[in-house]
Amino acid sequence: MSTESIKRIRVAISLGDPNGIGPEVILKCLDDPLVQSRTEPIVVGPPEVLRIHAKKLGRRLPPLVENLEGNIPKRAIRIADTSQEAQTVVEMGKLTPRGGNMAMFAVDEGLRLVQEGTASALVTGPISKLAIVRAGYNFPGHTEYLAKKLKAKEHVMMMVAKSLRISLATGHIPLKQVSERVTVNGLIAKLKRVKASLVQDFGIIHPRIAILGLNPHAGEDGVLGTEETEVIIEAIKGAGRRSIVALGPFPADGFFGSRQYCGYDGIMAMYHDQGLIPFKTLSFGSGVNFTAGLPIVRTSPDHGTAFGIAGQDRADAGSMIQAVLLAASVVKQREQQN
Repeated sequence: MSTESIKRIRVAISLGDPNGIGPEVILKCLDDPLVQSRTEPIVVGPPEVLRIHAKKLGRRLPPLVENLEGNIPKRAIRIADTSQEAQTVVEMGKLTPRGGNMAMFAVDEGLRLVQEGTASALVTGPISKLAIVRAGYNFPGHTEYLAKKLKAKEHVMMMVAKSLRISLATGHIPLKQVSERVTVNGLIAKLKRVKASLVQDFGIIHPRIAILGLNPHAGEDGVLGTEETEVIIEAIKGAGRRSIVALGPFPADGFFGSRQYCGYDGIMAMYHDQGLIPFKTLSFGSGVNFTAGLPIVRTSPDHGTAFGIAGQDRADAGSMIQAVLLAASVVKQREQQN
């Protein structure tokens, strides 16, 4: 099939923190042949941020076109201008409230474009959680912010790299709160959402989901903790009664060390680092953060702002490229379902 016959998906891409590597990885992403052939990107943010980063990187910046409708020149970049000040300030490599505010303003505009139908999916560039908090946004990250805006109660953070899909039973919370947040009903609700996403968004008709234990050695039959016997196993039984194929709980170290993850369509980790450490070890540079359970399609690269290398042409755009391609893929999958 020729690239001309492939429907290109309109994807809104928020710039992320202007002081980090977001603009750099977006510029590099837009040069990718697959991104060009499968998507029609709309960069969301102040145009001056792209100009400043392109100049710093020594890159020739294509024309920036603010018209969101109609055709544009082949190499041009379609951009939704979110400039809030007469002069855009970029303090490359620095964490600032201004940078956090600019990043979230772009997220809001990208969300608006998707909700009104101008774009079909939202890809969010990397933000600094501390910067957005200092800017007045009392959220630990994109996932929670978008879920609140969209009134999506049963959302799940899912990390995706090809056939590896790791979901989190709990998200951005302190480790000491994890045990009390892992409940039977909560796990069943998360498993229902993960199964629905695997079917709707990834086209897996009968998904198998592996559940990791919370404690070392998955509790060793209660010797090292009782969450497995009292909560996780009961949730697995409850999921089974709802036609969800969930197996476990598995000790996390052996599960990944023996490559058991290859035999499952999805994996549920009990807390953030339990899932993301093996995920990034296996897929760093190509992983994607996907939010299951939102009424819109939203993805993000699996890395942060990397202030320390901003403007140095050292940022790898692989994760951003995969985030854009996955967003387009999920849009098409949902269209086929309908």
